[in-house]
Amino acid sequence: MSTLNLRTATRDDIPALLTLVTSAYRGEESRAGWTSEADLIEGARLDAAALEADLARPRSRILLAERGDQLVACAHVADDHGKGYFGMFSVDPNQQGAGVGKLVLAEAEAFAAREWGVSVMQMTVIDVREELIAFYERRGYVRTGITKPFPYGEERFGIPQRDDLQFEVLTKSLDPIGAPA
Repeated sequence: MSTLNLRTATRDDIPALLTLVTSAYRGEESRAGWTSEADLIEGARLDAAALEADLARPRSRILLAERGDQLVACAHVADDHGKGYFGMFSVDPNQQGAGVGKLVLAEAEAFAAREWGVSVMQMTVIDVREELIAFYERRGYVRTGITKPFPYGEERFGIPQRDDLQFEVLTKSLDPIGAPA
């Protein structure tokens, strides 16, 4: 297995990002991994316009993990009003379970604390994704009980297959030098 290289995405990476994120969460290909949402939501997970906006936004980065010329993981990290935001976390379904995700998550936390001085990282997870929430809890995230509505009717986020979906906010304290607290 070759070395994993980390870098920040550019506009040229948008097509590969769309492919990776879709393969990690939607459709048959996603079922090869454990992060699939295919039974919950069909259709797109994001679009090129959303990626362009994340890339153009101040204090926002999309981190990429590559092996050679293959994109194997990504995550969006941003400063959201003084708190770190972690999202769009995707690992190639064939690479899941090999530690790539843990490494990218740790790098995103360190980046947000180091670059923007944030002391808290937060994310939203579909609340019925118990296995995914447990993954984050093992890495120090805490369920807050704060929920946000799922964007029903906005097909750019996908087509829900259930009517009970909502997001729950998870948080984690970070230390000031960039390592998880």
